[in-house]
Amino acid sequence: MKLSVIIPVYNEMDTIEEVLRRVRAVDIEKEIIVTDDCSTDGSREFLRGQQDIILVESDRNQGKGRSIRSALQHVTGDIVLIQDADLEYDPNDYPALIKPIIDGEADIVYGSRFLGKKPRMRRINYIANKVFAALASLLYGVKITDEATCYKAFKTDVLKSIELRCNRFEFCPEVTARLLKRGYRFKEVPVWYEARTHAQGKKITWKDGVECIWTLLKYRFTG
Repeated sequence: MKLSVIIPVYNEMDTIEEVLRRVRAVDIEKEIIVTDDCSTDGSREFLRGQQDIILVESDRNQGKGRSIRSALQHVTGDIVLIQDADLEYDPNDYPALIKPIIDGEADIVYGSRFLGKKPRMRRINYIANKVFAALASLLYGVKITDEATCYKAFKTDVLKSIELRCNRFEFCPEVTARLLKRGYRFKEVPVWYEARTHAQGKKITWKDGVECIWTLLKYRFTG
């Protein structure tokens, strides 16, 4: 099976080169689709010089969700995996993430930061993630330990079975809600995680947390 790795980028010049190196180093047949969301720090110019990626450029900053939607139009792999452009997650976890799909055990696999030892992150972020996971589990009847994880892998036809509407970080709750509501097989595997701070470039805010809760609730009762 061929893997399509989607990497949304917005002002990640400090980390994108190393992220690409780590993704390339994983010994799996894959294509790398990078969406630059109108970066202003040199990320776009750097990416234009990378010959082995598919680069999708936005003419204005629109958000992570819209970037993923744009990248999906270029996917040719059997499995789609989302990779952030920072260094919080380790591409060495790819084999574990896609194995349940290859083995026919799951249609969707989340890389959970909470299976195993407690991740190092701010207490408020830890609590928020626990709330998101508990709410998703309650609403959709599937045990979820990490709804907001970046590492999400999907059978391509499963992800493309819905017309995504997200623009920003509500991608995570939207795919969680809409795909689980349709009864697709779900599994989690433990992954490595090293949180970064807002000073290091982390972009998600408390407003995105509110949007996450609203999105999980909204799609429980709508399409």
